[in-house]
Amino acid sequence: MQTMRSVPSQLIDQFGRRVDYIRLSITDRCDFRCQYCMAEDMTFLPREAVLSLEECARLVKLFVRMGVTKVRITGGEPLVRKNAMWLFEEIGHLPGLDSCVLTTNGSQLDKYAVALKAAGVKRINISIDSLQADRFKTITRVGELSKVLSGLDAARAAGFDNLKINTVLMRGINDDEAEDLVNFALQKQVDISFIEEMPLGEVNHLREDSCVSNTETLALLKSKFSLTASTHHTGGPARYWQVNGHLTKIGFISPHSHNFCESCNRVRITCQGELFLCLGQDHQVNLMPLLREHPDDDQPLVDAILHGMRIKPKGHDFDLRRTAPAVVRFMSHTGG
Repeated sequence: MQTMRSVPSQLIDQFGRRVDYIRLSITDRCDFRCQYCMAEDMTFLPREAVLSLEECARLVKLFVRMGVTKVRITGGEPLVRKNAMWLFEEIGHLPGLDSCVLTTNGSQLDKYAVALKAAGVKRINISIDSLQADRFKTITRVGELSKVLSGLDAARAAGFDNLKINTVLMRGINDDEAEDLVNFALQKQVDISFIEEMPLGEVNHLREDSCVSNTETLALLKSKFSLTASTHHTGGPARYWQVNGHLTKIGFISPHSHNFCESCNRVRITCQGELFLCLGQDHQVNLMPLLREHPDDDQPLVDAILHGMRIKPKGHDFDLRRTAPAVVRFMSHTGG
């Protein structure tokens, strides 16, 4: 690499917030079709329109040099990407990177859990929206619950002690399972986070009707479990409660009922190299052309990332009352 003019040791946005966390999508493809994430019939990107794994590694290494300490690899489903393990092996033990994390639907974990642990992945989040096999298949359209549960068990057996279940409750679909899901997390000795449905992309239902507020979910769970507010923090937006007498913590990610933008410390990079400064806004900087036009010079990338810090918005603009989403891209495009 050529000598660069300046590489800041921290990324500070226009509102004084330090950005030390990136979420990098390595594919828009997924072997599930979750109702809140994508349409049933999806058109996926051609290979040349997607970052190579080498480009992904280059971006991660540059962001770590610029003060990022946490990287989450997402998709689509990241583990369906061919040779995805190469990327985890390339970045998992980077000096300065405190936490390499994976978000997955769990379908491939029985195959890759041991290798992920060896590669340096610290934590895994697994999406499970129902413990009822038929309902799970309805929500995911094609997913097999037994395969996901086998993946969870494989990750536990591989030695991951930082496992978390992610759940999106949808009214009239799976909102009656909150208690069952927490009991399952207690049984497996893993954490669980409830995520309010986000209005991203056109889906076949009204988000205002389907979204379950975490205020409502917390009130229900307080009536069923002994909970204490926790100061536990994983670098993301979740607020946690400890289940008294257990290791399990319950997190709530609440973009609607409790806006968390004042402490936002993260940006997202899509599999097309778009640096999105906010999940709920369209402010972006396109890094792919710079990666390909300047293979031996990181300075244009540094300049573009610093420009991104100057245009990072104060907060998202989620409004469930809109009949059409303000952000038309699917969650699978931005990265789960």
